[in-house]
Amino acid sequence: MEEPRLVEDLTLLLLYEQSWREKVRESVYVARSWKGYDFDVLDRLAKNGYVSGSHGAKSVILTEEGMKRGEELKRRWLAKVDEFWI
Repeated sequence: MEEPRLVEDLTLLLLYEQSWREKVRESVYVARSWKGYDFDVLDRLAKNGYVSGSHGAKSVILTEEGMKRGEELKRRWLAKVDEFWI
């Protein structure tokens, strides 16, 4: 795996793991996460459709696609962590 893709994947995994549900309207919720990560990486994640949000905001919204990808990455990477500790 190329290093930029690896960094994007791990950043998305961290965003996913640290996300919370936030009510934006009646019966409408979004997954939001603090964006204390490299802005170039966040921009690439936004370009790929995984996150959205204003550059002025302190958090990003994980898109539906971002949530799906985050769950896939969690299964892949955290399974490797479990293998390491066994």
